[in-house]
Amino acid sequence: MSTFASARLPANTQFWLFAALLAGFAVKVPLFPVHTWLPLAHNQAPTAGSVILAGTLLKLGTYGIFRLALPMAPEGGAALAVIASILCTVAVVYAALICWVQTDAKKLVAYSSVSHLGICMLGLFALNPVGAQGSVLYMINHGLSTGALFLLIGMAYERYHVKDMDQIGGLAKRMPVWAFFMVFFTMSSIGLPGLNGFVGEYLCLFGTYIATGDAKTGYPGLLGPGFALVAGTGLILGAMYMLLLVGRYVFGPLREPKDDGHGKHDGSHGHDSHGAGHGHDDGHGDLTGREVGLLVPLALVCLFIGVYPKPMLQAIGPVVERTLAPYPAAVERTLKSQPQAAEAAKAERKQAEPKEDDRG
Repeated sequence: MSTFASARLPANTQFWLFAALLAGFAVKVPLFPVHTWLPLAHNQAPTAGSVILAGTLLKLGTYGIFRLALPMAPEGGAALAVIASILCTVAVVYAALICWVQTDAKKLVAYSSVSHLGICMLGLFALNPVGAQGSVLYMINHGLSTGALFLLIGMAYERYHVKDMDQIGGLAKRMPVWAFFMVFFTMSSIGLPGLNGFVGEYLCLFGTYIATGDAKTGYPGLLGPGFALVAGTGLILGAMYMLLLVGRYVFGPLREPKDDGHGKHDGSHGHDSHGAGHGHDDGHGDLTGREVGLLVPLALVCLFIGVYPKPMLQAIGPVVERTLAPYPAAVERTLKSQPQAAEAAKAERKQAEPKEDDRG
């Protein structure tokens, strides 16, 4: 990687190199329109597989773009940033709308991952330290909150062998401790201030907002308020469908499958169901001590990052600065090669200059 970074490849070569790396990593993220495998994989995977997929494997795509594609081909990254950002923005809104028609709890959380990772990548393609720091932090936060949600859905599935919210709901009446953690990690996922999701989302959106090339921001950029507005709308839709998940799955009247969790189901989960229901005659008891022990550390980390993110941002900052060091010049060259964008940036600078003179 250092050899490529120092080789100063021709801009055309960098363009195709970045395009090839982006195409490969986009499948792993996944970005729209190569995202369709993720909900199917989550739906078929056991709980442990979904947690590993959400917590670590998807981050191979996001972190690969950050640590390989961006430093190896800055000219290509600047040239393709707008196209990639459009795909990210479409992913945020499209996946949020798909979630509205989902009745399977696991598929709903899987599609929410597509939307959240669109925000993560949008912050990265803002190509400024604010958005990139938010993106790296969001990778960590997404793994914590979404991984915990898959754990909780899996714990409920062990007891009922049903994930369809038309057949099951109101589980707070049966499992109040489970309901507490479900609400907590849902709030973390939608970015409630004070929890970890808020910090990363805010930095990603703010980094996108200031990536305008305006002299007032100090950051040359190719995006701006339009991208941030559309992505923010997607986040609002995301918060609504996650609250709908909580309303149907956790609260409301108690709905349980007719076979009471002991009818026909695939035999691969029989052992897990017995372990989860140990000590409860109906197998539908609240979380065991082992399950609570899994969730409490995740909840504490989410709370710590939300209240005091400074240590993590300080650790991320130097790497972000080194990775994005070539990008101000690369973005300026990209703007000069695009007459319309260059004229818009000049117009914004001219509008800013009289205001500064008036203040003086």
